Amino acid sequence: MKHLQFVLVLAIAVNVWECGDAKFGERGELSSRRRRCYDGSVPKRLKKRERKVLLDGSGGSSGEVCHRLYPRVSCCPTRRAAYQILHRRDARVFSTNNTECGRLLEEIKCARCSPNAQVLFHSLDMDKMPHREPDLPRLCQDFCREFYYTCRGHIPELFQADVDEFCQYYGRRDGSLCFPDFQRKPLHGLDSNYLGDEKIEDIRKHKHNCYCAQEVLSGLRQPVSAVHCGDGSQRLFVLEREGIVRILTHDLVMLKEPFLDIHKLVQNGIKGGDERGLLSLAFHPNYKKNGKLYVSYTTNQERWAIGPHDHILRVVEYTVSRKNPNQVDTRTVRVLMEVAELHRKHLGGQLLFGPDGLLHIILGDGMITLDDMEEMDGLSDFTGSILRVDVDTDCCSSPYSIPLNNPYFNSTNQPPEIFAHGLHDPGRCAVDRLQTDNGSLSILCTDTTGRNTTSGRILDISKGKDYENEPSVYNLQSNGGAPPVGGFIYRGCQSRRLYGSYVFGDKNGNLRILQKSSLANGEEWQEKPLCLGSTASCGTTLNGNILGFGEDELGEVYILASSKSMAQLHSGKLYKLVDPKRPYTPKECHRTVEPPELLMTACSRHCKNGHCTPTGKCCCSPGWEGPLCRVAKCEPGCRNGGVCLEPNRCLCKSGYSGDMCEKSERGMPNDQERDGIIDHIMDMTSYLLDLTSYIV
Repeated sequence: MKHLQFVLVLAIAVNVWECGDAKFGERGELSSRRRRCYDGSVPKRLKKRERKVLLDGSGGSSGEVCHRLYPRVSCCPTRRAAYQILHRRDARVFSTNNTECGRLLEEIKCARCSPNAQVLFHSLDMDKMPHREPDLPRLCQDFCREFYYTCRGHIPELFQADVDEFCQYYGRRDGSLCFPDFQRKPLHGLDSNYLGDEKIEDIRKHKHNCYCAQEVLSGLRQPVSAVHCGDGSQRLFVLEREGIVRILTHDLVMLKEPFLDIHKLVQNGIKGGDERGLLSLAFHPNYKKNGKLYVSYTTNQERWAIGPHDHILRVVEYTVSRKNPNQVDTRTVRVLMEVAELHRKHLGGQLLFGPDGLLHIILGDGMITLDDMEEMDGLSDFTGSILRVDVDTDCCSSPYSIPLNNPYFNSTNQPPEIFAHGLHDPGRCAVDRLQTDNGSLSILCTDTTGRNTTSGRILDISKGKDYENEPSVYNLQSNGGAPPVGGFIYRGCQSRRLYGSYVFGDKNGNLRILQKSSLANGEEWQEKPLCLGSTASCGTTLNGNILGFGEDELGEVYILASSKSMAQLHSGKLYKLVDPKRPYTPKECHRTVEPPELLMTACSRHCKNGHCTPTGKCCCSPGWEGPLCRVAKCEPGCRNGGVCLEPNRCLCKSGYSGDMCEKSERGMPNDQERDGIIDHIMDMTSYLLDLTSYIV
């Protein structure tokens, strides 16, 4: 009798458990407390011999792929030709001759073998149309974008919308699983910067010295750099070589509208070794108040269209829009510098601000020889140099001034902008965030040792040095002909063992670090390879060519890489370097996120007919004058009591006419003149009110 009661209680408990699992959650989605196959059945745990069958390859190519995704628990039993009984209705969707697209489709086929298949495929639309089954599972955002850009040219009937609409329809909703769901379970309470939404399931698989390259973003087009603006918003600005800057918010949302789009001005190349394009972006140290940013790119326009050069390297200043903190006002452009260059390699072009608030412009030698210099009318004197200028100037006629302590300030042989020279192919430079006790500036740069070599060196830049003759901090080992790519000195919080290391790499995808070691006779730099964990231990791994490095507001380091095939234009990815030995959100690393603010300085509000300097002075455009550029100039001046309304346009008194009111006439002013007088009175009233508020 007792045995019978126990069986009945057990049966009721099982029935209640299964019914509870089948109910919908608060958001209208199937509960994921217990795994369910597409038909509602419980997934099967694979036995050792079944795993062996798959590993031997008897399950076919699809079997190997699906076994890699779901090695222990699956909704495709092996006895029914494991991983082959996949959905047949959407066979037209899963057919392509493209190898890379075919690889992604093979993975997507495995979604029905997922132990969470019912959640991946279920949607509210199925309640209304139970006869219609979805073609695709719910995709994770990064996988969805990769799938879109890889396959849209090979299965056009599937991709009728743009990438944002497509991934909004097929993408993951908040709080739900997505494909590939074996490592994409959502985390809650993330409040640190760009930590991703992926957990490392088994940290024990890591070697003791390995790190993880955690994929943050995919679908980028030749990304070259990632920087922050330092305003507390924890936004990351990603530069694409063709001339577009995109914003990644602190919660990993890529804004649809670009922060800056100058692709029509930028001359770029996609062939290997061609370095032309958008080169660098640097935000003013006081960006939160003045909204100033500085951009370098290659172009070949306007007055430079004819000449012996190949292109122009241009450095310009922009100001963020007064109405939208996530967009640049391109009308505020001011050209700081233009340098003519003959070749498409060894360009440099990086911009960075030092702790002294001065802008540093790093230029390569452009592979220019002494014979070339004779044709370059002097501008080639800047090549192979680090320039240092002060953009915080109130001089309206020049966008920068020369710091008095520049080494060649009073020189007659060298341009006064030069801070140091003798560089060949600088592969990015970095300023150490941590200042030394004596306040000296430390800039580390990777470079090649000559014009026609890829052997590398690391330089510690000092004022006035000539690095044709100066010894390097460290000479890099040869790495298969790949030039070095400079990174950052890690000063983040997430990894303690990486703190103080200089992280860099080469274009072949190899990562290395440089660390200082204390010796009896002083300090010495030591180079070590940076070990990255495998896909099995990290979830993702770095794959492709390294295009650049980035740093966020918290000091964490990012890697920008792209597929080795240049034909895949949207194969660029952004990775974050993380230490799996520490939790992703250590409490001491938390920072409050501040929303970006509108530009509300007095100059930005009132300077209507000019531009604002970084220090807040309103510099008037031609034809305007006054403290707020509201007073028009007429040259020569208006005669016979006329008033200057617009540049070189006078409003004449009754009885006078002409451009400068020089002609005498009889009669009263006509209606048009009366309207002009009224408009002028209103403009002057508005001007006086603005001037009063500005002074207050």
